[in-house]
Amino acid sequence: MKTLLCGKNGQISHELQLSLAGQGNELVCLSRTDMDLLEPDSIRSQMRKHAPDLIINAAGHTAVDQAESEPELAMEINGTACGVLAEEAAALGAALIHFSTDYVFDGAKTSPYTEMDVPAPLGAYGNSKLAGEQAIQAVGGQYLILRTSWVYSLHGRNFLLTMQRLLQEREELRVVDDQVGAPTWAGSIAQATSQLIDKWQAGNRNWGIYHLTNQGETSWFGFASAIADQLKAAGKPCARLVPIPSSEYPTPAKRPLNSRLDGRKLAQDWQVSLPDWRTALAECLRQPR
Repeated sequence: MKTLLCGKNGQISHELQLSLAGQGNELVCLSRTDMDLLEPDSIRSQMRKHAPDLIINAAGHTAVDQAESEPELAMEINGTACGVLAEEAAALGAALIHFSTDYVFDGAKTSPYTEMDVPAPLGAYGNSKLAGEQAIQAVGGQYLILRTSWVYSLHGRNFLLTMQRLLQEREELRVVDDQVGAPTWAGSIAQATSQLIDKWQAGNRNWGIYHLTNQGETSWFGFASAIADQLKAAGKPCARLVPIPSSEYPTPAKRPLNSRLDGRKLAQDWQVSLPDWRTALAECLRQPR
């Protein structure tokens, strides 16, 4: 099987390259220099050149706050480009796996979001990601849209790496405590995606939208506290953590207060579930950098 992975240098893509390496795949990884998501002709050219059996889209405009000042750019990358990928996948008879986000919801619900809940993004990033979902759905065919949340890893830019640095640089650190979700290790996402591919090849055809996060829930403050505990256990100094409300940490993009995603449908339809977020964090920190 030939797999084409878009977004070669991202967090999820980095882990996917490790997970898929042992599956006997012919794996082609494209970076932004190989394929320009702002140019539909560039996307179509690469799809037709490689003619994959599976397309995994791990690329995107992920700078949530920056998207507020460049919504058109975010929409082109996260929305329009996804429609082109879906069209090319359908023309090739290929399957498409695409990663989306909890930001398609407004966070007003008091329980975890299911796939049946109606999206209502709060900002430009969420709007662009929802547009990508809708573009893929409009084309139809063989697709999995996997919504995840609070992604981190030992690579790139993310909350884990930022906290590890700031906890050792400062005496006190104020962290938001009223936004709740599930920190999700990119390695867990990649492992689950690998399982989904295996099950697809074995005959599962339950296409559609699914929620894919580590289990359990916490706040950003709780996540920071868990990171601090790991540093302390390693004998490293840590800043004092102070919980604060979102109102004391204003950002250009408004964040959903509830980012919890219910993963039961994925477990039911595909028999795939992710470990608890604390277990995943410990596994992540054991990985070589």
